[in-house]
Amino acid sequence: MILRRAFVREVLLTSVAVTLVMLMIFIVVRALGFLRQAAEGMIPVDSIFLLLLLKVMTYMDVILPLMVFVAILMVLDRWSRDNETVIMAASGYSPGHLLKPASFLLMVSALVVGGFSFYLSPLAVRVGGAIEHEFRTGKEVSGIMAGVFTETRNGRGVYFVETADNDLSVYEHVFIYGSDATQDGVVVAATARQEQDSNSAGRFLVLENGVRYEGVPGDPAYRVIEFESYAIRLLSDLVPEPPVPLRGRRNQELWQQYGLVGYGALARSELHWRLSKVVVLPVMILFALGLGHISPGRGRLPAIIAALAIYFCYTNVAGLAVATIRKSTTLSPTIGLWTLHLVFAVVAIYLFWCRTTNRPLLSLKRSPAGS
Repeated sequence: MILRRAFVREVLLTSVAVTLVMLMIFIVVRALGFLRQAAEGMIPVDSIFLLLLLKVMTYMDVILPLMVFVAILMVLDRWSRDNETVIMAASGYSPGHLLKPASFLLMVSALVVGGFSFYLSPLAVRVGGAIEHEFRTGKEVSGIMAGVFTETRNGRGVYFVETADNDLSVYEHVFIYGSDATQDGVVVAATARQEQDSNSAGRFLVLENGVRYEGVPGDPAYRVIEFESYAIRLLSDLVPEPPVPLRGRRNQELWQQYGLVGYGALARSELHWRLSKVVVLPVMILFALGLGHISPGRGRLPAIIAALAIYFCYTNVAGLAVATIRKSTTLSPTIGLWTLHLVFAVVAIYLFWCRTTNRPLLSLKRSPAGS
């Protein structure tokens, strides 16, 4: 009982620690990309942290199985280095005695991974896509950063402000460049603010105390207009609303399209892929239990490298199978995906059985003659 509680406790603590480290690396890498997009005016500045959270939620169903697998390997490796596995074997405890605590870990991790795979990750994809689309269509200048030239209107306009308060939608020392098929225009204003027309529901950028320059490139004749107040309509619906990606669709919607001709293959592959992220867990836990027990005198590095190679081979081949199913009209998920799970499950069971019975994986000895 003490052994089982210690195994569960150490695996859970190690899983949390490894997951936090991996998430910090992931967040730093993604944050740099979001900051660059915000500086270019592609996403709103005040939505960076929300987009980071949504991006993390999108990949949690892929990250968590790897973290559980690595945590079990790290715990068993430490037990091997401290000769605790030797004490277990001398006390009559084989790797099979860890199946019960591993089953508890499997239930906990399956609930978490299933929640992300079937609900939270698709929700994050939908919300993230809605935020980016809303910014591109309805908030033309909300991503402007003070002191940075920001492109808008699909590259046909440039904004620059010296100071900006995006919460109040107030800007100072504004420079705006815009072009169309006939002429170019430059507007310089002391201040600007956003307003919404109650009659037309349109949104305008109202500039005050400035000058507008209009002309044709290459023509020295330019028109100069000084103004006290000048309104520029902020374009909306510049980008049509994109369809929800397959990985962001609701489970009910996928079930409704499951038997349809054409799109039914995509819906079936996505549902089976979401379920596969949970099915991977028991297979990888068996692999970890089989590869984590290292006999004294044997190197630990080859076993760890083999374990990680098996994981990446398993998940990448499963992803390739899903991609093939989506492109094929004849290959079913039962043949293309679940056969793969069955093969890896059989290998994992065989490896675990060999470790439990202390047998070599491949016996090269020949039986004596006449036997």
